[in-house]
Amino acid sequence: MSGDDPHVHVVAKVPSDDAAVRTVLAAAFGLAGDLPGVVTTGCGLRAPYAATSARPDRVTCLPCREHARREHLRFADEAERLSGMPGSTISPAQGRSASAHHRDLARRFAEA
Repeated sequence: MSGDDPHVHVVAKVPSDDAAVRTVLAAAFGLAGDLPGVVTTGCGLRAPYAATSARPDRVTCLPCREHARREHLRFADEAERLSGMPGSTISPAQGRSASAHHRDLARRFAEA
């Protein structure tokens, strides 16, 4: 990890919303775990969590943008596939909606 990296990265685990999970736990149980100080990014670097974003318009590291694009496409395919399986807790319509959302995010990460 270098202190002079000017780029905004994505967390390697995409999609990831550790902050949202933390909020739910705090609301439900009154517990608030600490977010990590340093994370592995999509480009393989270790960077401060504060130097990452899940928003395509904020990420400036090109390898991280490509990583996020691939991961959102993979997640979109998986959501659609799993929603069609017998016993799935989400309906095919919900799966298509989630898939469309992640495909849109992938498209936005691909834009320069």
